[in-house]
Amino acid sequence: TNLPGLLQTIKNDLLKPRFQIQLAMIILLMIVNWSLETIKWRFLIAKVEQVSFFKALQAVLTGVSISSFTPNRIGEYFGRVFILKKSRIEGILITIVGSMSQLLVTVLTGTISMLIIIPDLGSGTPFQHGYLYTGTIIFVLSMDLLLLGLFFNLSFLAELKKKIIRKRLKRVRKFFRIFAFYHNSELSTVLMLSLARYIVFSTQFFLLLRLFDVEVLYGNALVLISLIYLIMAVMPTIALTELGIRGSVALYFFGLWFGQSCTGDVTYKAGVFAASTLLWMINLGIPALIGTIFVFRLQFFRKKD
Repeated sequence: TNLPGLLQTIKNDLLKPRFQIQLAMIILLMIVNWSLETIKWRFLIAKVEQVSFFKALQAVLTGVSISSFTPNRIGEYFGRVFILKKSRIEGILITIVGSMSQLLVTVLTGTISMLIIIPDLGSGTPFQHGYLYTGTIIFVLSMDLLLLGLFFNLSFLAELKKKIIRKRLKRVRKFFRIFAFYHNSELSTVLMLSLARYIVFSTQFFLLLRLFDVEVLYGNALVLISLIYLIMAVMPTIALTELGIRGSVALYFFGLWFGQSCTGDVTYKAGVFAASTLLWMINLGIPALIGTIFVFRLQFFRKKD
């Protein structure tokens, strides 16, 4: 796909009132998306330090900005904790808990979507009704239940550290106590916030697809989008290079779908790539740019009183 030509197409579409209204809705959903993430992180971090919503939002956007230059956005963990006055090590571990909940939602929805789409793509083959597919269902659902069980038993990490970290590293051991901070009801709240975020940015993707005239039903789009997010979650990338990779992955899965549909047309390729590109710009590019304002205000080396 010709990226300069694609950007020119987006620029031309921006002049259309219909496009502007729908794009405004998608940008509004971006605000909802990061507000939910802010609420989630503030809820989690309250175990060690109380922060205002604005401070939490500042931390989240700072993390987005710093993560743009790190593999699989690991810089996000460190970027957020610089707004904390204390407990920064615990803050990193707590941020990881939040990321685990988001990854869990991505894996659960992605693997279930995989089970849904296999029969459609394998229609007419023995795999669709054979033992292999049944075995795949059992394996995937078992793994999903295992991951859910591990997430709701994070306290086992606090116990595990007693066995694997020696007494002379007692200073390190104390940080792992945060994994025992959260009750199942609190972890459920975190998981629901992660699911809400997932629905929001998946809906954004769908709206962008329709905006670029990709004719696909909401349910079908969510299945394909879930597979895209699953692949992107396990694929090592840097946010700055993620743009092209995300578009290629999206083209692959939508290509599989339209290959099975008599209404499929080659024009879907430009629409899918445009939707994927614009979604990246809105959900990551804009927050990262805003986050740079806060990055330059960070005090990486605070003076001791």
